[in-house]
Amino acid sequence: MTKIDVPNTPGKFISRWREQGPVEISILEEWKNEMELTSWLMIAEAALFLDAAELFEIVNEQLTPAEQATIGLVRRRMLGDSMLEQAINDAIAVAKDPETRDLKLEGRLRMERGLTRFENGDIEGAKDDLEWAELRLKSVAKASRDHDLSLLNKAALLLSTGAPLMALHVYAEISRNGDHAQETIAISRLGASRIRASLGHMFDAARHAWNAHGHAIRAFQTNMAIEAGTLFIELSLDCIDDSAERFMSQVDNAKPRTVDEDQPTLAVHPEDIGGVFDWCHNNLPSSNSGEHRPDLRAMVSIAKNIGKLDRFSELFDEPDAVEDATLAAMIQVCDDDPKHTKIWGERLSVLTLID
Repeated sequence: MTKIDVPNTPGKFISRWREQGPVEISILEEWKNEMELTSWLMIAEAALFLDAAELFEIVNEQLTPAEQATIGLVRRRMLGDSMLEQAINDAIAVAKDPETRDLKLEGRLRMERGLTRFENGDIEGAKDDLEWAELRLKSVAKASRDHDLSLLNKAALLLSTGAPLMALHVYAEISRNGDHAQETIAISRLGASRIRASLGHMFDAARHAWNAHGHAIRAFQTNMAIEAGTLFIELSLDCIDDSAERFMSQVDNAKPRTVDEDQPTLAVHPEDIGGVFDWCHNNLPSSNSGEHRPDLRAMVSIAKNIGKLDRFSELFDEPDAVEDATLAAMIQVCDDDPKHTKIWGERLSVLTLID
């Protein structure tokens, strides 16, 4: 059996505290160094989110003034406070002060202010802050968690303001061969796939979806891997070719093109479709409940198109377990059997009943 090494994370630190704590700060320092966690701040944030109050109080004493100002913002946001811009400005002042300066946190805080300004409708202010934050974090903490977030936030802002090609350029800065987190790479390639598809660049759209699927698996992000996998299949359904080169080889051999070169033709071997479908099917949640199930909708639609509806026989036999009305409507039309149509019609009526 293949052994998968789960990376050391603040969450894993919290688990260790619950299993072996409470312990003195000297032991916590040993754990931090052993797990190669770069700051007490990330541990403090995890302790807040995971409700490890006693650990938080110990770690909070180790924070610098700039880190304490930052954790104060995190706390306020957790409590639902949305009026944060002045508090962010105060924290930025601490991070900029020569006696308490922290270049990385200044970048993170400018990113936080950019997001707040975007939420408040100040698009230009948000753009200035997010661009500044990305440049700062690139210079002092390239490929760190905060730098990755700054790139993804910058791309999201560009998409929301109608600049998809500029967003695509930002995604391209997240190299698959660099030090960026697997999750960051997956998110960027998922976004790039959708942009490429909107431009009619189907080979590149499928290539990015394929890569997003693989990197999401490596990041243990199963839902994202299913989303990317189903996107890859949906993009490829009209381009299945028994003689096509296996898609992994096509991806590995893909090279940058000039603007004068034609777009490659998308051709996908049926075994690549089948392999991705099988992975997604095998990793679906065990429960079919939930009012919003785009994963099941996509998989049922694909199964119908590739002749694998038998893989969902248990789902089709349990209408009461389905809470997504759109999914119920899809299932109803998948089979012409009158009994099937009747029971799923009844379930759809229940789900769409207005009080």
